[in-house]
Amino acid sequence: MAAGKQTPRQRMMGILYLVLLGLVALNVSDSVLDAFKNLATSLNTSTQNTQEGIDNMFNAFRATKLKDEPERAQPILDRAEQASLLAGSLSGYIDSLQSVLEAEGGGQNETTGDVRKRDNLSISPRIMIRQKDDGVSRAEHLRSRINSTREQLLALANNQVSFSLEAQDPPSRGGIKKTWEQANFGDGIPLTASITALEKIKADVKNAEAVVVKHIFGEMDMAVVNLDRFAAVAVAPSSYVIQGQPYTAKVFLTAYDSKSTPEISVGGNTLPVTDGQATYSVNTSSEGVFNWTGTIRVKQTDGTVKEYVTEPQTYQVARPSAVVSPDAMNVLYIGVDNPISVSAPGIPKESLQVSGQGVTISGSGGKYVARVTQPGTASIHVSARVGEQTQSLSSTEFRVKRIPKPQARVAGRSGGSVAAAQIRGQNRIFAALEDFEFDAKFNISRFSMLIQKPRVDPMGPYQGTNGTFSGPMQNALGAVSPGSFVFFYNIVAVGPDGLQQELDPISFRID
Repeated sequence: MAAGKQTPRQRMMGILYLVLLGLVALNVSDSVLDAFKNLATSLNTSTQNTQEGIDNMFNAFRATKLKDEPERAQPILDRAEQASLLAGSLSGYIDSLQSVLEAEGGGQNETTGDVRKRDNLSISPRIMIRQKDDGVSRAEHLRSRINSTREQLLALANNQVSFSLEAQDPPSRGGIKKTWEQANFGDGIPLTASITALEKIKADVKNAEAVVVKHIFGEMDMAVVNLDRFAAVAVAPSSYVIQGQPYTAKVFLTAYDSKSTPEISVGGNTLPVTDGQATYSVNTSSEGVFNWTGTIRVKQTDGTVKEYVTEPQTYQVARPSAVVSPDAMNVLYIGVDNPISVSAPGIPKESLQVSGQGVTISGSGGKYVARVTQPGTASIHVSARVGEQTQSLSSTEFRVKRIPKPQARVAGRSGGSVAAAQIRGQNRIFAALEDFEFDAKFNISRFSMLIQKPRVDPMGPYQGTNGTFSGPMQNALGAVSPGSFVFFYNIVAVGPDGLQQELDPISFRID
């Protein structure tokens, strides 16, 4: 087992293990075997203590770094957890080998606290070296896994750490060359010594895990950016602001480090820096176009200072204004949906707030519907959420009128000459508006009809309701002849505003 970065206690136990192996070659006495058992117990205790230290590192990292900087800490935590998984997998395999050896050794002897056949010299070579699976012994497989785990742990730590976890052939002694497998589990090695060797490897595994996890967690406090490649940037939410609304812009370095503290200034005035950023805010009490540039000074690792200057920034300050326009006419009508468009230069439509006096407003995103109930005037008010404040933009007054009176129609016409066959087929009277922009529907509530035939007394008057011709009306219309006149009068209609209106009479001459 190669030397590496170890605590004094671990180095002492490693030396003691080698001394005991040397004593084995001279005499396998109970005192020597007891020493192996005591060493194994001490190694197990050391492994447990190291595990407690690793657990404390993980708990502290999760409670502080991961909580405070989750985006940066999570990848580091993932790597540390991967290191623990690698170490845990190897330790689990070693535990399985220990279980096999202990079972072959007859289990535990309550007197010695060791396996019953602890002085046996044939079990370890047979189980670990001679027995093979697909031509590979357990000791060879263990050696491969130790070295593979070592390489993976070093890779996770970017090869910037050292530890003693390694399986290499020991140097020759007295001209005798032994493999790593023979030195730890071969002929002449008592069973308890092989079990202690596995315990030592587990301690090395846990020590390597602790070294790698500590190094990975330490990366949170290391610099992660190179300021030599930075460029100065200024970003303003808007270059068009309303008078009285503050103008704000963020001045920062691209790919900046939140822990950096550059010196940021505008117009010679130093700005406070938080998380690597500064906020530039000025008063906008006067109208006009204004220009500014930001300067960022960064101290390098060698003590020199680099200066970065932003591109010139421009913003305009304008008086509050808003545009309110009816989509159909410059008037609001009672009883119908009046479409209204609202906009304000430089302000998103989503930030507008529209209300009314004498009018009910609904809608959003610049498109609204106004509904009114009383003739006269109504006002529409527009405000906007600007930053943390709501600012009034404008108030517009509208005339409120009733819907114009419609015309009565029969057969799609409002009077004049009509063919007898055409008038005979009708069964309703209608009311409609000419050239009106809104979809306003009128219902005829009642009306009268009179027919004058040549040289005959007038027929009627007939009374109708709901705009429908009664049976007598239809019979009378079915008997009209050329030269007859049909009169509709006392026509009353109800519009969307609920108001009853008497319409102009209409008359038809039958051709």
